[in-house]
Amino acid sequence: MDEASNLSAPLMLHIACLDKYCPPEARQQIHAMLDSNPLVTIHEYPEQDHAFGRPGGEHYDARAAELAHLRTLEFFVRHLTGEGFANAQKMLSDRWDEHVKYEFATRDTEDTLKTMVADAYVNHVPVMTGGVGHDELREFYSKRFIPQMPPDTSMTPVSRTIGTDRVIDEMVFEFTHTIKMDWMLPVVEPTGKHVKIPLIVVVHFRDGKLAHEHIYWDQASVLAQLGLIDSSILPVAGVETAEKVLDPKLPANELMNR
Repeated sequence: MDEASNLSAPLMLHIACLDKYCPPEARQQIHAMLDSNPLVTIHEYPEQDHAFGRPGGEHYDARAAELAHLRTLEFFVRHLTGEGFANAQKMLSDRWDEHVKYEFATRDTEDTLKTMVADAYVNHVPVMTGGVGHDELREFYSKRFIPQMPPDTSMTPVSRTIGTDRVIDEMVFEFTHTIKMDWMLPVVEPTGKHVKIPLIVVVHFRDGKLAHEHIYWDQASVLAQLGLIDSSILPVAGVETAEKVLDPKLPANELMNR
């Protein structure tokens, strides 16, 4: 506290309210001294204990740790933007490209896992397939994902957004359903039909490696293209959804006009 008046650069504090090393009296002193200082940002975590952001620690809380991590990255970007941030963005983009190469080109499960933190998770949101941690992901990648990717699978990039700790890829994903695809179409036998859909991947990074992937697509469009639901009587579009992402000039409002 004796140094508070000497602050000349931005300061961020993360305080776990259950931390015995920073009891309520200390927090009161910190707030009394620093709340009025425009250089200081203080975040409190009411339900967290000491070292809640240390992976593997006694009080580690993944959700709170991720929030603190994101706040810190945003703080750095706000005050330290420049060449360093550009390099950091390139590193995230390159790591994501490396991960995709191991999944789809070299098709190597172990190399794929090396790009991910130990407690990483994957969630294919429409069907909730994936896994948490290297053991589950090794099982998933080696048996349900990599060997169940049709040979003509292709991805057409549409856009990429890179933030402080995330990469968001928008693409058009297409394949011919010639093999089982448990990761996307559990319990559905191969239909031999072609599918083309828009797909979004949200990738979160921690310590330079992938921490999680959220993958989104329109499962109704997939099922319509496979002939498993009747798009003529439902407000569902098939391959047109992908075609319009690639060519915005294609007609809109076709379902309403129908």
